[in-house]
Amino acid sequence: MTTATPNARAGVLALLAGRRPGRTPCFSGLISVTQPALDSLGLAFSAIHADSGRLAAVAASPYRLAGFESAVLPCDLCVEAEGLGAAVDFRAGEPRAEFPRVAQTVAESAAAFRLPGAGPLARRGRLPVVAEALERVKADVGGEIVLGAVIPGPFTLAMQVVNPGPLLLELSEAPAAVGDLLDQLTPLLADVGQLYRASGADFITVHEMGGSPGFIGPRPFERLVLPRLQQLLAALPAPRVLSVCGRTNRGLPLLAAAGADALSVDQANDLAASRAALGPEPLLFGNLDPVGLLAGGDETQVRAAVAATRAAGADAIWPGCDLWPQVPTANLRAMVAAAHGH
Repeated sequence: MTTATPNARAGVLALLAGRRPGRTPCFSGLISVTQPALDSLGLAFSAIHADSGRLAAVAASPYRLAGFESAVLPCDLCVEAEGLGAAVDFRAGEPRAEFPRVAQTVAESAAAFRLPGAGPLARRGRLPVVAEALERVKADVGGEIVLGAVIPGPFTLAMQVVNPGPLLLELSEAPAAVGDLLDQLTPLLADVGQLYRASGADFITVHEMGGSPGFIGPRPFERLVLPRLQQLLAALPAPRVLSVCGRTNRGLPLLAAAGADALSVDQANDLAASRAALGPEPLLFGNLDPVGLLAGGDETQVRAAVAATRAAGADAIWPGCDLWPQVPTANLRAMVAAAHGH
């Protein structure tokens, strides 16, 4: 078993509070599940999502196996959508670990969406299971590493409860309907984030994959997504990380305006240019390619990429997105060691 560097938790918490430690932390606020970890626990990825004990064990596994300085829950990004009535395919029977995905949305368009009247989202579906899993991880390794919780951004959740094709057309053809949908979803996500913090999470990551300015474009992002992200982040206790996908350098001032304490960007972002444009604030996390590098590369390549990322100005070494489940444990260990200068 590998353990994190002594005082790993204190160092990450100091960074999240805006105090840069002497070394570069290596952690994540995004889904961190690997096939080797699942194999070591004798678990199938599809079988963990509704069991708090299994979720807790899997969430702690990157730390136990590779010294990763965080545990993150939930282990899929469909929890809220399922709570709102979407059907989720957990990929049972697949030979390799695959992320759950929405199999059927709730509505065909933003204009047709109606919130189900079944009580607070934080009490529906698997939300209580995730909250219990957070409590379990906190009791297990919460004194050694940080515990993160991830929620989708408002537009990402919208793409899970509404057919994405019509929704993307509505960005230009019916923006008022999209705005109304986002206004319905944003406070629900704030409630979920608050539940996760109350259950032991040290920080919340808002993963706005679908609503990134690198995906929908800077103008729709500024008009429709940014105001709701600002509302969501303002409703969550600090520290808060905003994670976005794609080529986001052009939208960087908009991302900085969202109000997060840190930004996480993926491998398509020019990190050095981002650091130069942002200045010292907010914190900047990234941006190792989780598929081509961490899952497909070797330890030497991982170490070189970590060194380049540190030189580009990253405040913490993060995968650019969720860990790809097929990442070898040796590559995770190399990432952690290189981040710490070993």
